[in-house]
Amino acid sequence: MHIVIMGCGRVGSTLAHILEDNGHSIAIIDRDPQAFRRLRAGFRGRRVTGIGFDRDVLTEAGIESASAYVAVSSGDNSNIISARVARETFGIDNVVARIYDPRRAEVYQRLGIPTVATVRWTADQILRRLLPEGTEPLWRDPTGTVVLAEVTVNPAWIGTRVVDLEDRARARAAFINRMGEAVVITGSTVVQEGDVLHMIAAERDMDRVNKLLAAAPEEED
Repeated sequence: MHIVIMGCGRVGSTLAHILEDNGHSIAIIDRDPQAFRRLRAGFRGRRVTGIGFDRDVLTEAGIESASAYVAVSSGDNSNIISARVARETFGIDNVVARIYDPRRAEVYQRLGIPTVATVRWTADQILRRLLPEGTEPLWRDPTGTVVLAEVTVNPAWIGTRVVDLEDRARARAAFINRMGEAVVITGSTVVQEGDVLHMIAAERDMDRVNKLLAAAPEEED
């Protein structure tokens, strides 16, 4: 499919190369023609100099035949404006905008514009490496209400069906990392030694889930 990218910085140029390697047609927009030096010599996509929310520039980039639009320039306002123009003027459903301010990201997410809040994402990644396992979630929804986190499971849970563990924890298990491979959970999946369990829960409940699974299961009446 044809994909238009606004912003030929490190992220935009990397996306352009990956998507082109996957067989997609690419057009990349940047107001600075020197930015296109980040593209490899063999890049076959269009290089369009201009502002990503200018309709003529978008038309030159082939927005009318595009299946997706990505806004990853260095400015939050430019990214959001161009994403809205792509969606509302040209009818592109598959739109993603990079946002540095996580508060703005939440607002635009609610308006139906998928965003990547880079500051919060980067902070989460750093905290996951600095702090003990399970302290920071692997993922959180834009409102911060729901999180996905690795959970340390007490060895006493080994042999327990994951569905039973979910009932005890009052939370949903997303998948298991078992010997470096992701395991999709079924009704018969049981906890094995070395399993790393990934749980989804409301953020306010995650401490309770962590504490419950870090301890041996209590006997039910």
